[in-house]
Amino acid sequence: MSFGGAKVYFDGSHYIAIPHMTRPPIRKAFQKPDEVITVESPEGSSNDEPFGSCEKNISEEKIENVKNEEEKTQKSEKKYVKITKKEFFEQLYQKYIDLKKQKRKEKITEEMCYYFKTKEACVQFVEENFERKLRNLICRRVRMARKANLAGFNYFCTFTYDSNLHSEESFKKKLKYCFANFCRRKDWKYMGVWERSPEKKRLHFHGLFYIPKNGMVGELKTVRDFDTRSNKMRTTIQSTYFNERFGRSDFEEIDEQEKRLGSAIAYLMKYIEKTGEKIVYSKNLPQYFISDIMDWDIVCTIGQEDKKLLLFDDFDCWSEGVLIGKVSPEVIKELKKSN
Repeated sequence: MSFGGAKVYFDGSHYIAIPHMTRPPIRKAFQKPDEVITVESPEGSSNDEPFGSCEKNISEEKIENVKNEEEKTQKSEKKYVKITKKEFFEQLYQKYIDLKKQKRKEKITEEMCYYFKTKEACVQFVEENFERKLRNLICRRVRMARKANLAGFNYFCTFTYDSNLHSEESFKKKLKYCFANFCRRKDWKYMGVWERSPEKKRLHFHGLFYIPKNGMVGELKTVRDFDTRSNKMRTTIQSTYFNERFGRSDFEEIDEQEKRLGSAIAYLMKYIEKTGEKIVYSKNLPQYFISDIMDWDIVCTIGQEDKKLLLFDDFDCWSEGVLIGKVSPEVIKELKKSN
């Protein structure tokens, strides 16, 4: 028995195929709109008008009294906005992102209790949304790992900006534009995350990159300098192109050993789990390649209800009944891709 047009991904150790299945359309159940509530705006008071502008012929003491009264009024006035309960939960989740999970739940429940009839209803709402966040995180991790394992990344890079060259906004904007140009012109691929240093809160970018042999820009130079975190001298590889335009760059080559790639993926996952940061992808990073699967290439069925197929490491790749070759990076490039 053969399976046509199966989606195949690499999990870091084995190739796994998901056979194509036709399913009847699923009618979505009606979802009750989320309740809108009124909360205090994090921006604070909306009164920005200067005080005392209409007073002319009054004493300095009276002006001072008017000023003090106006300041008290501004502090007492609060700006309120209308948002859904889910949006309010997201705000509080980010507000308490540095707390441990149980403490974070307690803080969010405490601030949201006012908007529910009973505490039990509030606790249930918070629990359901924590489960939703966990499911979303698992999906993001799975998608990230599958993309990374097919991309053939060969560098792990860090980019930090120099204040004499960029502001935080210009650094982020121009670095993204630079990556987009290299993906289009030099066939780069990348995935990464924006992160702030724990002490100075300085923005920098960590990323996995695929750079073809003839696609490197500038020159890679070995630099020996002092690491303030470990208080030791270190040797790094830096790019003259990125150093001149942005500030500092660190390039670490990833060899063909899967352990090194796995540790780099785990390093990026740490930030999406702890800070909720989103992974930035280039446009040409698929999760799957499409291939027909022959029964002699199947080791066994795996997964829930045995719907997935574990494949031999040297299985044949087929496209519309035509044999392309044994699975390899070169053969995978010739096959159709899917997300």
